[in-house]
Amino acid sequence: MSSPAYARPVPPRTAAARRAAARGGAPFDPAETPLARTRRARRMARELAELHPDAHCELDFTDAFQLLVATVLSAQTTDRTVNRVTPALFARYPDAVALAGADRTELEAVLKPTGFFRAKANSVLGLAQALVERFDGEVPGRMADLVTLPGVGRKTANVVLGNAFGVPGLTVDTHFGRLVRRFGWTEEEDPVKVEAEVALLVPKRDWTMFSHRVIFHGRRVCHAKKAACGACGLAQWCPSFGIGPTDPELAAKLVKTPAASDTE
Repeated sequence: MSSPAYARPVPPRTAAARRAAARGGAPFDPAETPLARTRRARRMARELAELHPDAHCELDFTDAFQLLVATVLSAQTTDRTVNRVTPALFARYPDAVALAGADRTELEAVLKPTGFFRAKANSVLGLAQALVERFDGEVPGRMADLVTLPGVGRKTANVVLGNAFGVPGLTVDTHFGRLVRRFGWTEEEDPVKVEAEVALLVPKRDWTMFSHRVIFHGRRVCHAKKAACGACGLAQWCPSFGIGPTDPELAAKLVKTPAASDTE
Protein backbone atom coordinates (compact mmCIF):
# COMPACT_ATOMS: atom_id res chain seq x y z
CA MET A 1 0.00 0.00 0.00
CA SER A 2 1.36 3.44 -0.88
CA SER A 3 1.82 6.06 1.82
CA PRO A 4 -1.28 8.17 2.49
CA ALA A 5 -1.33 11.74 1.20
CA TYR A 6 -0.79 13.23 4.63
CA ALA A 7 2.09 10.94 5.65
CA ARG A 8 5.74 11.83 6.26
CA PRO A 9 8.58 9.74 7.76
CA VAL A 10 8.08 9.56 11.51
CA PRO A 11 10.89 9.19 14.06
CA PRO A 12 10.26 6.90 17.03
CA ARG A 13 8.64 8.24 20.20
CA THR A 14 9.36 6.94 23.66
CA ALA A 15 6.70 4.94 25.46
CA ALA A 16 6.68 7.59 28.20
CA ALA A 17 5.97 10.34 25.71
CA ARG A 18 3.12 8.38 24.18
CA ARG A 19 1.60 7.70 27.60
CA ALA A 20 1.87 11.36 28.57
CA ALA A 21 0.07 12.48 25.40
CA ALA A 22 -2.60 9.80 25.73
CA ARG A 23 -3.54 10.92 29.25
CA GLY A 24 -5.39 13.90 27.87
CA GLY A 25 -4.15 17.36 28.78
CA ALA A 26 -1.79 19.43 26.72
CA PRO A 27 1.67 17.92 26.27
CA PHE A 28 3.09 21.38 26.89
CA ASP A 29 6.77 21.28 27.80
CA PRO A 30 7.72 24.20 30.06
CA ALA A 31 11.37 23.36 29.44
CA GLU A 32 11.00 24.14 25.72
CA THR A 33 12.30 27.66 25.20
CA PRO A 34 10.02 30.25 23.59
CA LEU A 35 12.40 30.41 20.63
CA ALA A 36 12.37 26.63 20.16
CA ARG A 37 8.59 26.53 20.45
CA THR A 38 8.22 29.32 17.91
CA ARG A 39 10.55 27.60 15.45
CA ARG A 40 8.72 24.30 15.86
CA ALA A 41 5.33 26.01 15.50
CA ARG A 42 6.35 27.80 12.33
CA ARG A 43 7.73 24.60 10.83
CA MET A 44 4.44 22.88 11.56
CA ALA A 45 2.51 25.83 10.11
CA ARG A 46 4.51 25.60 6.88
CA GLU A 47 3.83 21.87 6.72
CA LEU A 48 0.11 22.46 7.24
CA ALA A 49 0.15 24.79 4.23
CA GLU A 50 1.54 21.93 2.12
CA LEU A 51 -0.83 19.35 3.56
CA HIS A 52 -3.97 21.43 3.09
CA PRO A 53 -3.56 23.72 0.07
CA ASP A 54 -7.34 23.65 -0.35
CA ALA A 55 -8.09 25.05 3.11
CA HIS A 56 -10.77 27.73 3.09
CA CYS A 57 -13.84 28.96 4.91
CA GLU A 58 -16.42 26.22 4.42
CA LEU A 59 -19.41 28.46 4.99
CA ASP A 60 -20.93 29.80 1.78
CA PHE A 61 -21.34 33.59 1.66
CA THR A 62 -21.24 36.55 -0.70
CA ASP A 63 -20.79 39.40 1.77
CA ALA A 64 -19.97 40.16 5.40
CA PHE A 65 -23.64 40.06 6.48
CA GLN A 66 -24.14 36.57 5.10
CA LEU A 67 -20.93 35.31 6.67
CA LEU A 68 -21.78 36.81 10.06
CA VAL A 69 -25.24 35.22 10.12
CA ALA A 70 -23.95 31.87 8.80
CA THR A 71 -21.23 31.78 11.46
CA VAL A 72 -23.74 32.41 14.23
CA LEU A 73 -25.96 29.64 12.81
CA SER A 74 -23.04 27.18 12.63
CA ALA A 75 -22.96 26.75 16.41
CA GLN A 76 -23.66 23.11 17.32
CA THR A 77 -24.18 22.01 13.73
CA THR A 78 -22.09 21.43 10.61
CA ASP A 79 -21.12 23.93 7.95
CA ARG A 80 -22.78 21.66 5.42
CA THR A 81 -26.13 21.94 7.21
CA VAL A 82 -25.83 25.72 7.40
CA ASN A 83 -24.99 25.89 3.70
CA ARG A 84 -28.18 23.99 2.91
CA VAL A 85 -30.28 26.48 4.88
CA THR A 86 -28.74 29.85 3.99
CA PRO A 87 -29.76 30.05 0.30
CA ALA A 88 -33.45 30.11 1.31
CA LEU A 89 -32.70 32.30 4.32
CA PHE A 90 -30.90 35.00 2.34
CA ALA A 91 -33.34 34.82 -0.56
CA ARG A 92 -36.07 35.78 1.89
CA TYR A 93 -33.98 38.10 4.09
CA PRO A 94 -31.16 39.51 1.93
CA ASP A 95 -29.90 42.12 4.38
CA ALA A 96 -30.01 43.20 8.01
CA VAL A 97 -33.09 45.39 7.52
CA ALA A 98 -35.10 42.50 6.05
CA LEU A 99 -33.92 40.04 8.70
CA ALA A 100 -34.63 42.47 11.54
CA GLY A 101 -38.25 42.63 10.42
CA ALA A 102 -38.67 38.87 9.89
CA ASP A 103 -41.73 37.05 11.18
CA ARG A 104 -40.44 34.80 13.94
CA THR A 105 -42.56 31.80 12.97
CA GLU A 106 -41.42 31.96 9.36
CA LEU A 107 -37.81 32.45 10.39
CA GLU A 108 -37.90 29.47 12.75
CA ALA A 109 -39.29 27.31 9.96
CA VAL A 110 -36.35 28.21 7.72
CA LEU A 111 -33.80 27.61 10.50
CA LYS A 112 -35.30 24.38 11.84
CA PRO A 113 -32.79 22.04 10.07
CA THR A 114 -29.89 23.69 11.93
CA GLY A 115 -31.14 22.54 15.34
CA PHE A 116 -31.87 24.78 18.35
CA PHE A 117 -33.82 26.82 15.82
CA ARG A 118 -35.78 28.89 18.35
CA ALA A 119 -32.63 30.05 20.09
CA LYS A 120 -30.94 30.68 16.74
CA ALA A 121 -33.93 32.69 15.53
CA ASN A 122 -33.58 34.85 18.64
CA SER A 123 -29.87 35.25 18.00
CA VAL A 124 -30.08 36.32 14.36
CA LEU A 125 -33.09 38.59 14.99
CA GLY A 126 -31.23 40.35 17.78
CA LEU A 127 -28.10 40.52 15.66
CA ALA A 128 -29.93 42.03 12.68
CA GLN A 129 -31.77 44.54 14.86
CA ALA A 130 -28.50 45.66 16.46
CA LEU A 131 -26.90 46.08 13.03
CA VAL A 132 -29.81 48.26 11.90
CA GLU A 133 -30.02 50.32 15.07
CA ARG A 134 -26.32 50.88 15.68
CA PHE A 135 -24.49 50.40 12.37
CA ASP A 136 -27.02 51.46 9.71
CA GLY A 137 -27.52 47.85 8.71
CA GLU A 138 -23.85 47.32 7.81
CA VAL A 139 -21.47 44.82 9.40
CA PRO A 140 -18.67 46.72 11.14
CA GLY A 141 -15.10 45.87 10.19
CA ARG A 142 -13.55 46.22 13.65
CA MET A 143 -13.21 43.64 16.40
CA ALA A 144 -14.20 46.20 19.05
CA ASP A 145 -17.53 46.78 17.30
CA LEU A 146 -18.27 43.20 16.26
CA VAL A 147 -18.01 41.77 19.77
CA THR A 148 -20.66 44.20 21.00
CA LEU A 149 -23.25 42.53 18.76
CA PRO A 150 -25.59 39.91 20.31
CA GLY A 151 -24.19 36.41 20.00
CA VAL A 152 -20.86 37.52 18.54
CA GLY A 153 -17.66 36.61 20.38
CA ARG A 154 -14.06 36.77 19.29
CA LYS A 155 -14.26 33.50 17.35
CA THR A 156 -17.14 34.69 15.18
CA ALA A 157 -15.61 38.15 14.84
CA ASN A 158 -12.31 36.67 13.64
CA VAL A 159 -14.12 34.54 11.05
CA VAL A 160 -15.81 37.64 9.65
CA LEU A 161 -12.77 39.89 9.84
CA GLY A 162 -10.46 37.35 8.24
CA ASN A 163 -12.72 36.13 5.46
CA ALA A 164 -14.91 39.14 4.63
CA PHE A 165 -12.59 42.05 5.45
CA GLY A 166 -9.11 40.61 4.96
CA VAL A 167 -8.12 41.44 8.55
CA PRO A 168 -5.95 38.61 9.96
CA GLY A 169 -7.56 36.68 12.79
CA LEU A 170 -7.24 33.36 14.62
CA THR A 171 -10.45 31.32 14.78
CA VAL A 172 -10.26 29.33 18.00
CA ASP A 173 -13.01 26.76 17.56
CA THR A 174 -13.13 23.28 19.08
CA HIS A 175 -10.79 21.78 16.47
CA PHE A 176 -8.29 24.62 16.71
CA GLY A 177 -8.07 24.54 20.51
CA ARG A 178 -7.74 20.75 20.60
CA LEU A 179 -4.96 20.69 18.03
CA VAL A 180 -2.77 23.49 19.33
CA ARG A 181 -2.89 21.86 22.76
CA ARG A 182 -1.93 18.51 21.21
CA PHE A 183 0.88 20.31 19.39
CA GLY A 184 2.20 21.42 22.79
CA TRP A 185 1.93 25.08 21.85
CA THR A 186 -0.24 26.00 24.83
CA GLU A 187 -1.87 24.41 27.84
CA GLU A 188 -4.64 26.99 28.04
CA GLU A 189 -8.29 25.95 27.72
CA ASP A 190 -9.84 29.41 27.51
CA PRO A 191 -10.22 30.37 23.82
CA VAL A 192 -9.13 33.97 24.38
CA LYS A 193 -5.94 32.84 26.12
CA VAL A 194 -5.32 30.22 23.42
CA GLU A 195 -5.67 32.92 20.77
CA ALA A 196 -3.21 35.19 22.58
CA GLU A 197 -0.56 32.48 22.96
CA VAL A 198 -0.80 31.17 19.40
CA ALA A 199 -0.67 34.74 18.09
CA LEU A 200 2.88 34.92 19.44
CA LEU A 201 3.94 31.83 17.49
CA VAL A 202 2.47 32.37 14.01
CA PRO A 203 3.07 35.46 11.84
CA LYS A 204 0.05 37.78 11.86
CA ARG A 205 -0.25 37.80 8.07
CA ASP A 206 -0.90 34.03 8.19
CA TRP A 207 -3.49 33.92 10.97
CA THR A 208 -6.62 33.52 8.84
CA MET A 209 -5.31 30.82 6.51
CA PHE A 210 -3.49 29.10 9.36
CA SER A 211 -6.82 28.81 11.19
CA HIS A 212 -8.44 27.18 8.17
CA ARG A 213 -5.56 24.72 7.84
CA VAL A 214 -5.66 23.70 11.49
CA ILE A 215 -9.43 23.22 11.31
CA PHE A 216 -9.08 21.15 8.12
CA HIS A 217 -6.43 19.03 9.83
CA GLY A 218 -8.66 18.52 12.85
CA ARG A 219 -11.57 17.44 10.67
CA ARG A 220 -9.60 15.19 8.35
CA VAL A 221 -6.67 13.75 10.29
CA CYS A 222 -6.32 14.71 13.97
CA HIS A 223 -9.74 13.55 15.14
CA ALA A 224 -10.93 14.05 18.69
CA LYS A 225 -11.46 10.38 19.53
CA LYS A 226 -8.85 8.66 17.38
CA ALA A 227 -6.16 10.68 15.66
CA ALA A 228 -4.65 9.27 12.47
CA CYS A 229 -1.12 9.63 13.82
CA GLY A 230 0.53 7.24 11.35
CA ALA A 231 -0.90 9.26 8.44
CA CYS A 232 -0.05 12.69 9.83
CA GLY A 233 2.50 14.92 8.17
CA LEU A 234 3.08 16.78 11.43
CA ALA A 235 4.07 13.69 13.39
CA GLN A 236 7.78 14.37 13.65
CA TRP A 237 7.16 17.69 15.42
CA CYS A 238 4.10 16.68 17.46
CA PRO A 239 4.52 15.61 21.11
CA SER A 240 1.13 13.88 20.95
CA PHE A 241 2.21 11.34 18.34
CA GLY A 242 0.96 7.96 19.48
CA ILE A 243 -2.46 8.94 20.85
CA GLY A 244 -3.92 7.26 17.74
CA PRO A 245 -2.76 4.37 15.53
CA THR A 246 0.83 4.82 14.34
CA ASP A 247 0.69 2.09 11.72
CA PRO A 248 0.41 3.92 8.35
CA GLU A 249 -2.15 1.52 6.89
CA LEU A 250 -4.40 1.60 9.95
CA ALA A 251 -4.07 5.37 10.26
CA ALA A 252 -4.82 5.93 6.57
CA LYS A 253 -8.23 4.34 7.07
CA LEU A 254 -9.08 7.07 9.59
CA VAL A 255 -8.29 9.98 7.28
CA LYS A 256 -11.48 11.62 6.07
CA THR A 257 -11.99 12.89 2.57
CA PRO A 258 -12.85 16.58 2.07
CA ALA A 259 -16.45 15.62 1.26
CA ALA A 260 -16.86 13.83 4.59
CA SER A 261 -14.74 16.03 6.81
CA ASP A 262 -17.34 18.60 7.83
CA THR A 263 -19.54 16.07 9.59
CA GLU A 264 -17.73 16.47 12.92
